Amino acid sequence: MSERKEIEEIFSKSVRAGRRTYFFDVRSTRANDYYLTITESKRDFHEDGTPFYKKHKIYLYKEDFKDFEEAFTQVSKFIIKEKGEEVISDYKPKNKN
Repeated sequence: MSERKEIEEIFSKSVRAGRRTYFFDVRSTRANDYYLTITESKRDFHEDGTPFYKKHKIYLYKEDFKDFEEAFTQVSKFIIKEKGEEVISDYKPKNKN
């Protein structure tokens, strides 16, 4: 029988964005170093109408922070430069018929 150590959250921040919530959690490795998990949690519904949450998780280790940050900064600056900061709401859901 193996003993599983509870994963301790060291520091956490969340960002609510409509039906989605993003969680930024600092966790500890077995060697007591830190890493980041980014979780997207989206509320959805079963066919019977009961809610559930779809979750997607990214693990990011500190040796990758600089490259991740640079790529995120470049991409977000490109989007703002090309499309501005205004939210464009032309989305029209497809008919379910």
